[in-house]
Amino acid sequence: MFFFESIPWYNVAMWFVVFGLLIGLNEIVRSSKKASIFMFMAVPIALTPIWFFTADPEITSWFHWVKVYSALAGSLIYMVIRFTDYHKKHPWYLILVPGILALNIAEAVLREFQVGIMGFEGMVDGMYYISGGWNYVNAVAGILNLLLICGWVGIFATSGKKKDMLWPDQTKLWIVAYGIWNIAYVYSCAPGNAFYSGFALNIAATVPVLLWAKGTWMQNRAQTLSFWMMWVMTFPYFFAVGSTFNVSV
Repeated sequence: MFFFESIPWYNVAMWFVVFGLLIGLNEIVRSSKKASIFMFMAVPIALTPIWFFTADPEITSWFHWVKVYSALAGSLIYMVIRFTDYHKKHPWYLILVPGILALNIAEAVLREFQVGIMGFEGMVDGMYYISGGWNYVNAVAGILNLLLICGWVGIFATSGKKKDMLWPDQTKLWIVAYGIWNIAYVYSCAPGNAFYSGFALNIAATVPVLLWAKGTWMQNRAQTLSFWMMWVMTFPYFFAVGSTFNVSV
């Protein structure tokens, strides 16, 4: 199965750099309220004017704009749970956690349908696309992921040195299903950087859950996605590995 064009050594090295930075930054914001405020409030406020005046419309589609702010919204929503008792006094607030997750999935589903319906073929939004029936199949898979979100009543925040939002009832099976769906989505709808945002980004959010920070996947996903999308919006030409669209075995 050959998903990508020939991958030179420096792209492989960059993959590990991206992967390491995502995990490292995620650990930093897990450990510090000040770092969280800086990364998810100060940085995007400073960068928004730059994005507004310099964003290349041929690279940054509507999806990029929506995704960067919805990812940041998730990170901010989770910060309230991590660093305050607001959700304890107002239990309804926890609904925002699955709500922003559902919104993020819905954004991808909408983009998947758009790519399929418009019949993208060739260079679109700075990337090479080949649309087809797989767009609709993966859109339906996204809808199923959305409908199967459950167990958010048990969400809570830790009281240790690292302030984490934990979602213990979010099963590993659902996380794996989400990861497979999201990798397939990025491959078909953001093929130019699927090598990084498909594989490195999804794995970076999952590794901590498996090894040292159980229950933090939702928090990790929002935070690493925020880091990545801010990078992509600032450096939109960071697409170095082309997809072959060869999914034959």
